[in-house]
Amino acid sequence: MKNLSLIYKNLIISSLVLSALTMPNLLCFAQDEAENLSDETDYIEESAYDSSTAYINDIEILGSNIIKADYILSKMKLKKGDLYDKDVMQQDLKTIYKLGYFTERMKAVPVKNSNGTISLKIILEENIPITDFTIEGNTVVSSEEIMQYLLPLKGKPQNIAAINQAMEKINECYYKKGYILSKIDSIYDDPDGTLNISITEGRINSISIKGNEKTKEYVIERNIMTEPGSVYNENQMKQDLVRLYSTQAFKDVNRTIEASPDDPDKFDVTIELKEQRTASVSVGGGLDSATGVFGSLGISDNNFRGLNQRVSVTGMVGSGVLMSDSSIMRNVNYQAEISFFEPHFLNADNSLMSKIYYRDLGSYQIPLALERRIGLEGTIAHRLKSNRRLSSTLTVGGEYVDLREGDRAKISNLYRSHGINISERAKELEGGFFLKVAPGLSYDSRDSAINPRNGVIASVRFEENFGLDGFNKTNGRLTGMAKKYIPIAKKSSLTFTGRGGLKVHGGSEFPEIMAYRLGGPYTIRGYKVNGVGTGTSFIMGSAELATPIPFVDRLRVNFLQNLRITFWVDAGTVFNPTISSRIYDRPMHAITAGIGLKINMPGVGPLSVDYGFPLTNPGPNGNRNGYFTFGVGDMMY
Repeated sequence: MKNLSLIYKNLIISSLVLSALTMPNLLCFAQDEAENLSDETDYIEESAYDSSTAYINDIEILGSNIIKADYILSKMKLKKGDLYDKDVMQQDLKTIYKLGYFTERMKAVPVKNSNGTISLKIILEENIPITDFTIEGNTVVSSEEIMQYLLPLKGKPQNIAAINQAMEKINECYYKKGYILSKIDSIYDDPDGTLNISITEGRINSISIKGNEKTKEYVIERNIMTEPGSVYNENQMKQDLVRLYSTQAFKDVNRTIEASPDDPDKFDVTIELKEQRTASVSVGGGLDSATGVFGSLGISDNNFRGLNQRVSVTGMVGSGVLMSDSSIMRNVNYQAEISFFEPHFLNADNSLMSKIYYRDLGSYQIPLALERRIGLEGTIAHRLKSNRRLSSTLTVGGEYVDLREGDRAKISNLYRSHGINISERAKELEGGFFLKVAPGLSYDSRDSAINPRNGVIASVRFEENFGLDGFNKTNGRLTGMAKKYIPIAKKSSLTFTGRGGLKVHGGSEFPEIMAYRLGGPYTIRGYKVNGVGTGTSFIMGSAELATPIPFVDRLRVNFLQNLRITFWVDAGTVFNPTISSRIYDRPMHAITAGIGLKINMPGVGPLSVDYGFPLTNPGPNGNRNGYFTFGVGDMMY
């Protein structure tokens, strides 16, 4: 979203280049002073003869104790056997000076030999060698880590260029870890050759909040992990800003940093917020393949009482299936739900999602049946401190499921034609009271919740359903999912998804209403809901390429920034088919391919429209030309 891209608009980036190095005793020269070496004879001793016509017999380096003579000779233009040239010699002296290991007290002395050649003596004075190091002021980066950049200098003459490079590497080390306000405050040497380095890491003096009118300040503060007195870390601040933006209470989140007027080595951080309208009333209607002609009413607030709680009340009435599936009864569809989300349940690492719902519709799970569900459910999610990407969940809920016959004559004919005793129908229509307890784990390393391009999201959950009106209905299921995002080019991504589920226990009395199903927008696209089949276990996988529509994403329209076109392949298999799959001759396995459009809507999640066609036999009740499917959200289990 455009607003999300503004989060980091005013980042203050600390330069990696040393802004002020005070070196009172370290070096009696600066590198650029090499250009000031005079061309006068102070640096080249003149002889009584014309040395410009003599050849160099040999070159001797004097005064270089640590730096090898061969290294110095390799940097010079004049070589043994060359015709001596005073101007070239002057340039060679400058080159030697620029190496950084020597003082400006250097001289070249040509000495005449009896054979008419000269022996060239170059007299140098090395800088004081570095014998040791002291480091002060570092707390977030260890001295051992800093020393790895300094140790190559030890035992060598002081060299401003090499020292500057080491300082830049130290600054870069801080920067890569997110400590962008750190800097080397001073560097100086002792007479014994010890190099002393002082570091200012950039501590936070204060954090203030501006722009909140409705949202309580403590609600904002609990989303900010950065604390006054700590060393400023840009990576941590980015996470704080994203966390604030994800509350959906703000349309823009930013921050500014200024040096503290009381202490220039500390900084004042201001979190700047722009609240958005979070309460809304929605009235809608239209046509839908599942609910037919429908009308809906919704009231929601994403920042209820300024506490960042989310409350939603929705209701819908529909005429029933419009694009009729032969297995689904057309019946007036009633749905209502009240949901409440508390992002800070008991402590900062917990959240609570709860809902109460009522649904009365033609059943998607049991053919030609009418289904009524009344239930309440609560899910507590806990983020683990040992790994912030890992969360545990616990869902507890109660549900009443009532299944009624919708078309006795038609279902009797289907049973008879497949040689199944009609008495089995009672098992299909088995509902009841259930208590659900479902612990789970989820992992999320995605780079973004909106159009992720890199990372992994995975979950596993065990669900135990206790039959309160008959223990023989009790059953357990284990379900898991994993998605891997791989970035492609600059804005595209390739996603591989795997899902699976199996019945852990339940025996022959396993209620068909709780069977797994494949087909529809959340599993195998290109099939209607249940079109592949229902059973006690399943596996499936998908591969999907998502990319912006060329040129469309460049338009300055928020809606279009999140629009993606997708190309995908789905494949899956259902095991141990239910009676429903047998009487409708569902294929129980499928491979489909298709194309779609996907957009992430704030507060709703991903919306998708896909058209898929089967690459395998869709069965007598399927369509070889495929189907459109419409999905809201993304199923985790």
